[in-house]
Amino acid sequence: MSQDEITGGKLHRLVKLLMDTGEASTVNEAEEKLKGYRLGIHVDREVLDSPAYQAGLLTAINTGRRCFLGGVLIFGDLDVPLKIPWRRFQTVAEAVRDLQGKVVDKLDASIPLISFSDKLLEDWEGDFGVKPAIRGWSGGILPIQDHFDFSGKEMFTPAGVLAGALAVSEAFQFVRGANSTVGHRSVGISLWKPARDADWLNADLGPNLAFLPQKLWLIGLGNLGQAYLWTLGFLPYKAKHKMKDDVRLVLQDTDCLEEANDSTSLLTDLNMVGRKKTRAMSDWCEQYGFQTSLIERKFADDLNANDEEPYLALCGVDNANARATLEKAGFKRVIEAGLGKGVEEYLCFRMHTFPASKSAESYWGQKLGKDDAEKLIQQPAYQDLHERGLDRCGLTELAGRSVGAPFVSAIASTLVIAEALRMLNGGDAIEVIDGDLRSWPTLNKVIPIQIKLKAFNPGMIKV
Repeated sequence: MSQDEITGGKLHRLVKLLMDTGEASTVNEAEEKLKGYRLGIHVDREVLDSPAYQAGLLTAINTGRRCFLGGVLIFGDLDVPLKIPWRRFQTVAEAVRDLQGKVVDKLDASIPLISFSDKLLEDWEGDFGVKPAIRGWSGGILPIQDHFDFSGKEMFTPAGVLAGALAVSEAFQFVRGANSTVGHRSVGISLWKPARDADWLNADLGPNLAFLPQKLWLIGLGNLGQAYLWTLGFLPYKAKHKMKDDVRLVLQDTDCLEEANDSTSLLTDLNMVGRKKTRAMSDWCEQYGFQTSLIERKFADDLNANDEEPYLALCGVDNANARATLEKAGFKRVIEAGLGKGVEEYLCFRMHTFPASKSAESYWGQKLGKDDAEKLIQQPAYQDLHERGLDRCGLTELAGRSVGAPFVSAIASTLVIAEALRMLNGGDAIEVIDGDLRSWPTLNKVIPIQIKLKAFNPGMIKV
C-alpha cells in the first residue's frame, strides 16, 4: 500500500496490530508478514454430514482468509450436500470456493492445521494441529492427537460457528508465536450453560431448538453486527419458513463500508466498498428470506421502539454514548457485546444483557478521556509514515483505529445468539460473560442474571 493510500478506512486491522506492537517497521513489512501466514484445513466427508460441522468449516474459512493472507488451503472430499444456507449454493465445495477457500491436493506440514476428522493425515508431521469438536450446544477445539467421536450428526449451528472460530484463534496465536499453550489445550464453551470453569465436553447437551427469534433489532452492522447475522443465518429458519414476512429484522447503522471492513466483518467483501452497511446487509438478509427495515441514523436516547417493532435488540457498536442509552429506547431486552481494541486486548470479548443489576448507563455513561495515541505514534511503522510525509493528524487518525480479528467477533456472536435462543427455549439468562482467548480454557467471568426479569413476548417461530 502506497503512502497516499494509507488511511484508517483502508488499513487492514491486523496490519495495524503488527504496526502497533513494533514488529513491523513499515506498513509494507506488516502486509508482507501477514501474507506469509497460511492455514490448512483437512475435512472428512462423513464429519461434514452435519449442519453444525458445516457451519464450523465455513466459519473457519471465512475468518481464516481475513487473517491468514497467504490463503486458507482445504484438503478433502467437499462434494457434500450443503445442509445450511449459504447464498444459493447446493454443495459444501461451492460454498468453500465462494468464501475464498483454496482446494488443494496436499497440505504442507509447515503450516498450522485444522482437522475436521479423527484420522490424522498419513504424511502430516506439523508443529500445530487442532480439531473442532461439537456436542449439542457445546463447541470447542482439542489437540489434533486427541480422540473425539465425530459420529453425531450435530444440529446446533452456533456451536459449530464457535468451534470453527476457536480453531482459527488458536492457529493465529500459534503463528504469532506469543502463546506456547495453543494447540496443546482443550478450549470450549457450553452455550446452553456457560460457566467459568465448566467441562464443556461433558456439559448438558442442551435441548433441541423449539423456537427461533422472529423479530430482532440490530444496532450496528460492522464487525459484531455482521457476525450476529452470520450466526443467525445458519439457524434452521428456511426448512419451514420461506416467506419474507416470517422474520423481521430492523437494521440500524449510519456508515458506509470501507476497505478495512473486509479484514474483520464476516459478510463484507471488497466489491461492497462504498455501499451503506444497512443496504448491503439488507440485500444479504432478504436473500435468506428475512424481511428488513432500515434505520440510517445514530442510535441515541431519542429513539423509541413501538409495538410494531422488535422489543429484542442485539447491539454491536463500540460507541460509549450509544451503549449508555440502550435501556432508554423502549426495548424489553438488549443483548450486547464488546471487543477489546488494542494489542493487549484484541483477543478479549464481553457480553452483557439488559436490564440487569447494573445499568448500561453505569457502564458507559461516564465521560471518557481522549485516547492517548502518543505511544503508538512513536512505533517505527508510524515514524516511517511520518518521514514519508504523513502529517500528525493522519498519524493520530491511524493510531486511533482499533486492532481487530474476525474470529473474536464470531465467538462473541455465538454468545449473543445463544442468549436469545436460551430465552426462547427455557434456558437461564446470563448478565455478563467476559473472556480472553489468550488465557483459556476458562472464561474470566460468568455472572447469571441477578434480578427478576419481566416476561414479554419477543416474537418467535416454531422450528
